[in-house]
Amino acid sequence: MAQRILITGGAGKVATSLRPRLAAEGRTLRLFDVVRPPELEVTGPEEVVLASLADHDAVLAACEGVDAIVHLGGQSKEADAGEVLRANALGTYNLLEAARKRGISRVMIASSTHAAGFHVRDDATYPDGMPADLPPRPDTLYGWSKAAIESLARLYVDRFGLDIVCVRVGLWFPVPPANRGLATWLSPDDGARLVEACLSAPSPGFRLVWGVSRNTRRWWSLAEGEAIGYYPKDDAEIFAAERIAELGEPDFANDPELNRVGGWWCDWPLSQRMG
Repeated sequence: MAQRILITGGAGKVATSLRPRLAAEGRTLRLFDVVRPPELEVTGPEEVVLASLADHDAVLAACEGVDAIVHLGGQSKEADAGEVLRANALGTYNLLEAARKRGISRVMIASSTHAAGFHVRDDATYPDGMPADLPPRPDTLYGWSKAAIESLARLYVDRFGLDIVCVRVGLWFPVPPANRGLATWLSPDDGARLVEACLSAPSPGFRLVWGVSRNTRRWWSLAEGEAIGYYPKDDAEIFAAERIAELGEPDFANDPELNRVGGWWCDWPLSQRMG
């Protein structure tokens, strides 16, 4: 069956990683971004829309003929309140409005662990890992904008019956960065598995899921992901010896840069742009 998927932030690093992994027979990827995505060798057809999420009419046009949305676009780091709200909250509003008007019921939204950044590891309360549906505790204005996106998604599920999975993404990189990545890494292959689960789970309604691999040192729950069919396979532990030799043994129990969901972001000055 033919399927067209709109990927916002289509020129970004995550979308570039996903494109060859999401290519499938009968599937077209429509890449939406303000800049042209890099050329890749992929096995399926792609379309490119150059526009901004701030442009409601352009977003509505981009959603024509679309079956599902993978929403990766927006501001990805801390910035001032106006920027993160315009790029993230308003941009997501335009997208969900367009989805509603076009009859697109399935949306995967890249939220962030920083929407829950000030939660601290608590093995006594959560012996199977911290659940993905922890209440928002943003660590930055960026995290606040992602918490706003989650609540907006909840509104569109309750009001209009959309199926929206918000993924609180960990460190989605080819290899886990620093020691923190030993617990919070999301591998490119597992990222693609997670997106596929978000797009195919039967009637998920509104869900919050951690975007994390099956890491040995993980302290976030996989249960919410498994409930929609996400079964990660990769483990950051294969990089542990290299990371520890470089940076020392990590203390995920007591180090505030490691035992808070948001890590060092919790100490970053609000509204100060990250490099």
